[in-house]
Formats: sequence, C-alpha cells, structure tokens
Amino acid sequence: MFNLIRRDVILQKRQLLLFIPFILFFIIMGAHPALTFLIASIFIPFNTYAYDEKAETNILLNSLPYTRTEIIASRYVGAVIYMGLAIGVTSLVFFAFNKPFTITDIAIGSSLFLLFASVTFPLFYIFKPGYIFPIVMISFLLLAGIGPASVTFLAEYLTVITDFIVDLSVPALYTGATLIIVVVYVISWGITTVIYQRKAF
Repeated sequence: MFNLIRRDVILQKRQLLLFIPFILFFIIMGAHPALTFLIASIFIPFNTYAYDEKAETNILLNSLPYTRTEIIASRYVGAVIYMGLAIGVTSLVFFAFNKPFTITDIAIGSSLFLLFASVTFPLFYIFKPGYIFPIVMISFLLLAGIGPASVTFLAEYLTVITDFIVDLSVPALYTGATLIIVVVYVISWGITTVIYQRKAF
C-alpha cells in the first residue's frame, strides 16, 4: 500500500516544484492562514486524482498485485500523510516570510481539508473520468467564497446552536470536532471502498 502512496509523489515530481510558489502566492496575497493550509493540503491528493483521470490509471492499478481495498486505503492514508507534509512545509514558509499564524489556523485548515476530501473522494469513482475534477474545483472555489458568509448567517439565526457551541470548553470543542471529522472521514473511506469494489474497469 505504501508503494502506491510513493507512486503518487514520484508521478508528481514536476508539479511538486510548483508547490512552494503556489503557496507563496496565497501568502503574499494575504489570504487567511487557514485557507492557505487548506489549499496546501489539497495540492497533492487532488493532483493525483486529476492525473489518474487523464491516464486511466485505475486499469493499471487493478492489474497490479494490490486488492481494491488497498488501493482505496492508499488514497485515504496518503491524503492524511500529504496533508501533514503540506502543513509542515507551509508552516516553514510562513516562518521564513515572518507571517503570523496559529495552531487554530492549522486545525481549521486540516479539518476543512478532511471534510472536503470526505465528500469529494467518493465522487471520483461515481462520475465519469474527465468530468468530476472540474466540478470539484469549481465547487471548492464556490464554497471558499460563500462559506464564511454562510457560517455568519447561521450564527446569527441559529442562536440555540451558537449558544451551545459558545458554552463548550475549548478542549471539549476541539475533541468533539475531531471525533466528528474522523467519523465522517472513516465513513467516506468505507463508502468509497464499496463503490470501488463494485466498479468495472
């Protein structure tokens, strides 16, 4: 399985050269650190899916001595590993340019990435190749644009939920959010595995 994860990095050697300039652009433009961490986390996993769509890699992968469960596991485990590496590199870039960020920014960025991955990873195996990647990227940009406004709107009009969240202690809030995100990610992993097991290549 870890050879499959390594394969993604090897295939993206050229794209990885663009990673730091890509992150630098958002930092210089003054994007919120949480958004920068989110975008950095998305870079490798979604580039991998884009490459696989073009090359029809799933036909090749299914001819190798890996089970379909292992192929999907490599996607989900790999996404977490790449997220950790991306956050580490992005943090170093923030330090190098003396730009402030907090642990909360990292937590928000990584949480949003895991939720976004949970929703979109199964879609890559439901829709036809060539269609889903543009849809996912457009959806991401729309969510990035309207997401903060939606949260503000909900906070104003759903005061019962807002008051409940405000009353929680910080450790309880972080623990609850972490558990919810992990559960959603594991459920997504299971759904994607079932879809992939039944898919014909």
